Amino acid sequence: MSVIDTDQGRKFITTEPITESEETGKQRVWDATRSAFSERNCIGYWRYPIFSKVGEISKEPDIFITDQDLGLVVIKIQSVTIDEIITIDGDQWQLQNYSTADPNPYQQAEHQLKAILAFCDREPAIWRKVTGRAMIALPLITQEQWQHHGFDQLPDSPPIIFQDQLGKVGLLECIQETESVIPGEDIDDQQWKLLLAVISGAPIFRKPPRTLVSTEGKTRASVVAAYTQQLYELDWQQEHIGKEIPPGFQRLRGIAGSGKTVLLCQKAAHMHLKHPDWTIGLVFFSRTLYDLMIGLVDRWLRRFSNGDIQYDHKTNHKLRVLHAWGAKDQPGLYSTICQLNGARPKSAGDTRERQPNRGLAELCKRLSEEINIEPCFDAILIDEGQDLVTEDYLKFQGKQAIYWLAYQALRPVDPEQPEQRRLIWAYDEAQSLDTLKIPTTKELLGENLSRLLSQGSQYPGGIKKSEVMRRCYRTPGSILTAAHGLGMGLLRPEGMLTGITRKEDWEKIGYEVKGNFIPGQQITIHRPKENSPNPVPELWSAPVLDFETYGSRQEEMSALADKIMHNLVDDDLKASKEILVLVLGSSSEAIELENHVAVVLMEQDIDIYIPTALELNELKPQWPHVDSD
Repeated sequence: MSVIDTDQGRKFITTEPITESEETGKQRVWDATRSAFSERNCIGYWRYPIFSKVGEISKEPDIFITDQDLGLVVIKIQSVTIDEIITIDGDQWQLQNYSTADPNPYQQAEHQLKAILAFCDREPAIWRKVTGRAMIALPLITQEQWQHHGFDQLPDSPPIIFQDQLGKVGLLECIQETESVIPGEDIDDQQWKLLLAVISGAPIFRKPPRTLVSTEGKTRASVVAAYTQQLYELDWQQEHIGKEIPPGFQRLRGIAGSGKTVLLCQKAAHMHLKHPDWTIGLVFFSRTLYDLMIGLVDRWLRRFSNGDIQYDHKTNHKLRVLHAWGAKDQPGLYSTICQLNGARPKSAGDTRERQPNRGLAELCKRLSEEINIEPCFDAILIDEGQDLVTEDYLKFQGKQAIYWLAYQALRPVDPEQPEQRRLIWAYDEAQSLDTLKIPTTKELLGENLSRLLSQGSQYPGGIKKSEVMRRCYRTPGSILTAAHGLGMGLLRPEGMLTGITRKEDWEKIGYEVKGNFIPGQQITIHRPKENSPNPVPELWSAPVLDFETYGSRQEEMSALADKIMHNLVDDDLKASKEILVLVLGSSSEAIELENHVAVVLMEQDIDIYIPTALELNELKPQWPHVDSD
């Protein structure tokens, strides 16, 4: 496991911009911390997301540093003057006319530190090896003032960073000289990489160890088992995206499999715990994502709350996981906005369009034309955004109708800037030949609102307004490259069929390009390993992509049945979710071929499952005996 370090310049994460009411003192400590640790091997957070329960804001560490040499450092900031401290009795601070400081700051910092260390101790390789320090920062009090009032003579006086220690050298020396709360050991590079993965939350995706039937040699099941136990290394860009809460628009674009869905779920869970009074919509297009999205939100809520909070989508009305349209028994973004605005949601039977995204766009357009939408959400996060873009004739006043409806349903972030709303959308680049052109913000939301994204590249605190994700974790690089090459016909003797024809667009999906796109000139397109970190090729060692041709359909079907039987018996793969047969062709041809493949496999005593069917070996699932999700 190697840390992807191409973005190490972004190793300090401000999870939410520091507000004006917090700026006195707190911003100074955060700036000093970033300066002191700028040249060290570390990652630092302003308000690392760890909560004990919804609404307990004080459970978040003000500043949390993970450093290879120093271990974990939690800093609790008390922006009080010396005259505002009445007494200190043990862990209890009595303060004068001060509502935002903690009455027990050091105890709070220790508690936060131990909560994070508990995650580390779940990993045998770093169990009880990580050092931990907890400190209080007093940016408005000098060491001399503290001593003058005799607070340094108190028994069990906590370690403190004073105003006159906030220089680059002085702050680091102060931390280094502070005795650790939790002693640890020196950790090597592999342990350091594991520690970073733990801090990012990667262990929540690790599956229970798999019991292997075959113990002789390497099988596909053994590769699956090894793959599910591996932790992906820290990705600095993903760490920013997942844990930052932007105060306005944010666009996430990138190659399919880059982790956008996971990050949106992480971001939504963080928002919910940080701001339990917000109404948040997490929106997607494919109904098959229901279980995945709900499961991811639940995992992140448990992680950030230290196990205290779980997700029940039926009772939690503040964090809503919504299909874009909605169904009779499941709310969607469109149907929810209708109901909250006193309008009757319409269904597929009420639209002339046959494609679901076009039908939804038509109904969203009609709703915007018929009523004034009252804001009912504080944040809306859209996944699969490319599937919600339709043709010009379905736009509302030049804007994409679904996006515009979502925008109208949002409350302003700041009453003084009513146009700024927390709409976050993610879409796949080059997912299919139909979605090669990426819609601009102007096309989605109109020219006026597009300026909110184009004026300045980031918000206060360094939160980027737009992120381009180039790394694909889901698919091995050789398969991804072959898919792009075949789909676009890159090596077709008569010339490519369609596809990306600009160097910068290839680079945005993770490729390196040599040469220029000039007729007659040779171009080399290469996908570097760091942009395809999927470990399966290394674990399997044999080619992960095979290509074979057959003389007849019968010969092909016979080989298919033999290979699947080999996968089941010798490779020990599970028939459910580990073996997939893809049938290609036009709609009618694919249906006919799917039926033929299914019959052949059942004749060989191989159980088959066709999507939407309620049972195995059901060839043609028919409404109403289908599972629409």
